[in-house]
Amino acid sequence: MAGMTVEKSDRGGAPILIACAHGTDNLQGRREIDAVRAGIAALRPHLEVLEAYVDVQDPDLVDVVASLPPGRPAVIVPLLLSVGYHVKVDIARAAASRPHTIAALPLGPDPRLAHVLQRRLAEAGVDDGDAVVLAAAGSSDACAAEDVAEIRAVLAELRTGPVRPGFGSKATPSVPDAVADVRGTAGSPVALASYLLAPGYFHDQLAKAGADAVSAPLLPSPVVAEIALARYDDAAARLADGPRREGAPCPRPCSARVSMCVRSGSVQPA
Repeated sequence: MAGMTVEKSDRGGAPILIACAHGTDNLQGRREIDAVRAGIAALRPHLEVLEAYVDVQDPDLVDVVASLPPGRPAVIVPLLLSVGYHVKVDIARAAASRPHTIAALPLGPDPRLAHVLQRRLAEAGVDDGDAVVLAAAGSSDACAAEDVAEIRAVLAELRTGPVRPGFGSKATPSVPDAVADVRGTAGSPVALASYLLAPGYFHDQLAKAGADAVSAPLLPSPVVAEIALARYDDAAARLADGPRREGAPCPRPCSARVSMCVRSGSVQPA
C-alpha cells in the first residue's frame, strides 16, 4: 500500500504494533511523529511497526488494518494524549473489524508527560512560581477532561505557582478564557504549557491566547516512545489472555458520565 512503512521486520512473532497518530499538515509535526515510530523501533528492534492516521494523512488506519496478513495479531497504539472520539470510535472500530486485533490506551495521562511539560516550561524561561494554563486540544468526552485533570495535578505538584486547565475546542474553559481568568487572579505572569505532541494547528493558536510565554510541544522526547511501548505491552498481554472478563468498575469520576469506559478493559467500539 502506498504510504505505509514498516520500520522493522518482526522476527519474534509478537503482535504488529500500529502506531496511530491524528495526522497533521505541519511538516515539522510529521517529522516528530515519524521520530516516535523510529524510537519505538529502536527500543524494540524485532517488533514490526506500522504507521497509520485517523485524519489528514495517509495511510488511513482502516486501510492499514484491512491490509494486515491474515492470522497475525496486532495492537493499535494511539499516539494521542487523551481518550475521545478518535480512540473510542475510529480506533475502536478499526480494532473490532478484524480478529486478533486490539486497541491500546492512549499515551496520557502518564505522569512522565507532566515531567516533560515542566522541562518545556523551564526551557521557555517560565519561573517555577508563575501561573500556568495547561493547554490541551480538548474533547467533549468527560474522560478526556479527566485525563487532562490528572496531568494537571501532577504538574501542579512539580511547581509552586497555580496550574489551571484550558482547552482548544469542545471543552471549557477555552485557553484564552483560562489565561484571562488566571491573569485576573494570580498576580503573576501567565504561561501556557502546551499539552500537545507536536507542532500543528492547535499549537499555532496558542500564540493568540494572550499568555506571556508558550512552551514547546512535548516532542521530541524519548519518553513518548517509551510510553507507547508500555501501552503496547499492556494491550498485547490482554490480547494473549483472550476475551476480556468483566472486572472492577473504573473508579474515575468520569466513568459514570460516558457511554463507554476504555479503562475498564480493552477498548470496544462505541
